[in-house]
Amino acid sequence: MFSKGQIIFAVIFIIVFSIVLAYTYRKDLKLHKRFYAGSIWVLVAFICFILFISAIKYFFE
Repeated sequence: MFSKGQIIFAVIFIIVFSIVLAYTYRKDLKLHKRFYAGSIWVLVAFICFILFISAIKYFFE
């Protein structure tokens, strides 16, 4: 399905991409804490909304 070179490229790409992503996240951590302090509540509300919609579908199906 995939050649050996494609698999090697994919593995190296995933490793390098993960390292760069972690580095940039650590570099911007102070900004994240400052500007996105209450964003966890948006995530909680979104998850509750999805669960509510799923419950309605389950009970009325």
